[in-house]
Amino acid sequence: MMDWTDRHCRYFLRQLSSQALLYTEMVTTGALLHGDAQRFLRYDECEHPLALQLGGSNPADLAACAKMAEEHGYDEVNLNVGCPSDRVQNNMIGACLMGHPQLVADCVKAMQDAVSIPVTVKHRIGINGRDSYAELCDFVGTVREAGCRSFTVHARIAILEGLSPKENREIPPLRYDVAAQLKHDFADLEIILNGGIKTLEECQQHLQTFDGVMLGREAYHNPYLLAQVDQLLFGLEQPAISRAEALARLRPYIERHIAEGGAMHHMTRHVLGLAQGFPGARRFRQLLSVDIHKTREPLVLLDQAGELLSGR
Repeated sequence: MMDWTDRHCRYFLRQLSSQALLYTEMVTTGALLHGDAQRFLRYDECEHPLALQLGGSNPADLAACAKMAEEHGYDEVNLNVGCPSDRVQNNMIGACLMGHPQLVADCVKAMQDAVSIPVTVKHRIGINGRDSYAELCDFVGTVREAGCRSFTVHARIAILEGLSPKENREIPPLRYDVAAQLKHDFADLEIILNGGIKTLEECQQHLQTFDGVMLGREAYHNPYLLAQVDQLLFGLEQPAISRAEALARLRPYIERHIAEGGAMHHMTRHVLGLAQGFPGARRFRQLLSVDIHKTREPLVLLDQAGELLSGR
């Protein structure tokens, strides 16, 4: 979700669900230690509960970044061992680390020694050349020995040569059965399922087996899906927020962002899916993705988009 779940996106998603754990985009240790750390660490208090997802393979660097996460008030720090892109592979980040279980364990141990907040791992069920169930168990078992108690499992292998990141999300088959066997064999661990989940009904079904579910691109492209999460998955007895109200709640935030020198599209690029399946969705997207760049009064367009959602 790099370049997607930035702080503006997360602020928007929090308006839809008060309970869901939100994750940052994957941030590399180099970006935090040698770049503009505040750009990646900044967030609004309403975003809690919030996890910082890190990419890296140097235990000392990861420990330093985990400490930064804790100092900035993050609720969890997550190590990405699932991203299959060439760019991160070349820096020993992401899914290629599944071939190095002891290194991942060393990274987790260093992070846990540095902080008191939970340290979790997100990974695939394997990589090409290391895709047997026994090797998956070796990976999880080795990292468990380092103290990790929570694993988010993308139920596909990653093919590290010849497939793009997009293809790696679509071509390797989903194997929920493998993830379910992992939960059975590691019953003491928190196992959270990820990959291909598109509806809350599917979430409810998977929660009969797993300790949690993670929604990625579906929650981004169809964010109103999250509006019923609090009621259906967390048992809260409050009405779901309407699409129009969700957009209206963004207006003060956007006004502040513009006053600070930002542009409205920094926020509205993340809300284009809010009208998915709703009458006027095409016009809604046009207002906030095309017309927004042609006007000197962007907030007027925001109000027009809100009227589409409210039916006026």
